[in-house]
Amino acid sequence: MVFSAKTSCSDEWKAIISAISTLVEEATFESTGEGITFRGMDPSHVALIDIAWPNSAFEKYECDSDVKFGVRIDEFSKLIKRADKKDSIEISISEDNLLLVTIGKNKKYKMRLIESSATDTPLPKISYNTKIGVTSTEFDKILGDIQVVSEYLSINATATKAEFSGRGDSGEAIITLEKGMPEMPEIDVKEPSIATYSLEYLNSIVKAVGTVAGTVICEYSTKMPLRLEFKVANVGRIHFYLAPRVES
Repeated sequence: MVFSAKTSCSDEWKAIISAISTLVEEATFESTGEGITFRGMDPSHVALIDIAWPNSAFEKYECDSDVKFGVRIDEFSKLIKRADKKDSIEISISEDNLLLVTIGKNKKYKMRLIESSATDTPLPKISYNTKIGVTSTEFDKILGDIQVVSEYLSINATATKAEFSGRGDSGEAIITLEKGMPEMPEIDVKEPSIATYSLEYLNSIVKAVGTVAGTVICEYSTKMPLRLEFKVANVGRIHFYLAPRVES
């Protein structure tokens, strides 16, 4: 078996590990000739993350047979955090089934793999009526502004604007972005949609990935799961699905 994947800097791995850590403590990656993928759901089945990292995004990539390797995210994260921004990171698997992590030119780690816990997690089959693109900086600010008064974010979009709001015991907050504003480079509404989502989950994932993602694409329909797509350079796809809050 030959498997080796090398990135030219550490940002991609840091973003991916940070994103996964918001939902699960253990992760099983799947590597094929096409690249590396991960899909996992949090224990309460409220949120799901789907990552596809194509071979073309790596500085060097070799995989001559399908491989699954499981890691404890906190342990893997500690290694990756030892890399400076410009350090290359190369991972491979040794003959005695250890994960080899080479950081830059002079740091080498060996880490025990864990038994694969991967189960087939299907993606939600949803048709989205609304698509909004918001700069990651603006989206992070919106979440912070709403969290001052609420534990939930409601999104209400029409053809010309998107309204982000929250309500709690202390009051209410509303932030409106109009079509054409630089903070919202994209809005496409097939029919007006409104739904409400947990800020706890949203804050975690946006803070984990947002710093390296220029834009966050939000897709949703009324009272349906939200899909966030993070545009991260040199990573193919980071999708995050979040179930809506169901009013009792």
